[in-house]
Amino acid sequence: MTSAFNGAVDGHIVIPAPHCGPGGTMHFNFGPTLAHDQRPKREPFSTVPFSRDPDFVDRPHISAWIHKKCTAPASRAALVGLGGVGKSQVAIQFCHDVRAAKPATWVFWVHAGTRARFEEAYRSIADRLELPGRNDPNNNVLVLVRNWLRDEANGRWILILDNADNIDVFYTKRKRGRDVEEMTVSLAAFVPQSHNGSVLVTSRSKDAAARLVGGYKNIRDVHAMDDGQALQLLCTKLEDTSDESGTADLIQTLNRIPLAITQAAAYINRGTRMTVQRYLQEFWKCDRKKSSLLNRDAGDLRRDESASNSVITTWEVSFEQIRKERPSAADLMSLMSFFNPQGIPETVLRAYTKKYLAASSESTGTAIDDSAFEDDLDVLVAYSLVKVTADTDTCEMHQLVQFCTREWLSSFKEAERWRRRFTALMAREFPNGEYENWPKCQRLLPHVEPMFGEKPAQEEMLEDWARVLSNAGWYLWKQGQYVAAESIIMEAIQIREKRAGKMGLQTLDSMSILAPVLQDQGKYEAAEEMIRRALEGYEKALGKDHPYTLTSVSNLADVLQYQGKYEAAEE
Repeated sequence: MTSAFNGAVDGHIVIPAPHCGPGGTMHFNFGPTLAHDQRPKREPFSTVPFSRDPDFVDRPHISAWIHKKCTAPASRAALVGLGGVGKSQVAIQFCHDVRAAKPATWVFWVHAGTRARFEEAYRSIADRLELPGRNDPNNNVLVLVRNWLRDEANGRWILILDNADNIDVFYTKRKRGRDVEEMTVSLAAFVPQSHNGSVLVTSRSKDAAARLVGGYKNIRDVHAMDDGQALQLLCTKLEDTSDESGTADLIQTLNRIPLAITQAAAYINRGTRMTVQRYLQEFWKCDRKKSSLLNRDAGDLRRDESASNSVITTWEVSFEQIRKERPSAADLMSLMSFFNPQGIPETVLRAYTKKYLAASSESTGTAIDDSAFEDDLDVLVAYSLVKVTADTDTCEMHQLVQFCTREWLSSFKEAERWRRRFTALMAREFPNGEYENWPKCQRLLPHVEPMFGEKPAQEEMLEDWARVLSNAGWYLWKQGQYVAAESIIMEAIQIREKRAGKMGLQTLDSMSILAPVLQDQGKYEAAEEMIRRALEGYEKALGKDHPYTLTSVSNLADVLQYQGKYEAAEE
């Protein structure tokens, strides 16, 4: 018996067993079917889980950069910035723009924060594409999707890797067991470089992004909005814009961070009597109220459901990642949170790092790593928490980032320890008010000014605090700021009297500084009293011929002459 099949057989065909006598011939003729490449192709689609934002505020320079980068064959690009600056929102808008302009382009959105989320996204893509074999447990869905992306016959595609903050998710480190060394396949292997595709990454970590997109040249930093953009965002988010007083102050208070602005607008909208001005009043009322406002999760349909809409919680993710990756960088960040946001001198930060590295080296017996400070600073810059000003050797740290860092430290009872370290550092670094020290005093003054009205609760911080006040008062006196100088030097004297006594040398030093401050304000009697107390103390402690004693004698004669007490001055 023979059977003839004309054409291809496609699929599974069941034929009832035929009956034929010996020597008979059976003829089967199956009509021709479509070859695989002749089947109707699926229409390209998008897996972006977020709708277009009607309130989106465009940042033209960033949008133009993305469009230029992602139109090149096999291109890769990354948006890097602080959490909440709008990286994902820009990427979402880009995806919708691409689909509107080029409907034949596939757009795939992959949450890349964890390996599980990455695999989940690829599984969803495989299901949407109806890839053969995707349900076979022997097949790797990641491989199936990668192979589909590699096939140029499938057409143009764009792949978004959102929140790719942790490089270990993509490049797995070796894990050593008792007897074997095991290594999981890196996820980066499933993000192909294909002539017909482009990859856009959003990340908080510049180092992670650079590795994924092939270098720093393919990275665009996303900073806070400019004033006009931030104001536009606030006004579009506010339901009632009849009273715009305070809006400019609010966007500056929130450092023009889109997430913070959106969060504030949501809080204002939900309160029947809440206004921008009232929000500002509550924000500045106290740190506890500020923390409460920044911790509110207003909800946002265009942020991943696993991502918090609270500013503090959003940034704490970065803080924890840094502490895990490089604890010394987290330490540097903790210290910097107590400085003024602008003009943080690198020389002072280096001095701190060197001191604590020396202490650590002595206790552990290890050599000091001279590059440690640079490496720590690079990590903070890579996470967009700090900006370096190369020409002035200073750093900047957003005021909101500083506050959230301090709140993070408070959550595990570390804030006061770092405040103590900062105070001790300023006590060492802020010099006296002599002329040759004026440049350094000028650089450090903005960083110690907040300390003037905040007496430390911890006893061990008081002497360092008094030293800062005394030296800062000396400098302010030399700059003609007599009232401010008098106030803080008096505070220093009170602290030192309690700790070292009225005749303690440190107390006497502060009195010697206060006397000319009083004299220059015409308060001659008070100045005379202060000098006499200092003179008496120096004579007892150091002797009549000590330079400090002789200087006090000269100062006393000077103030007596100002009062017309010439005979006493001659004595």
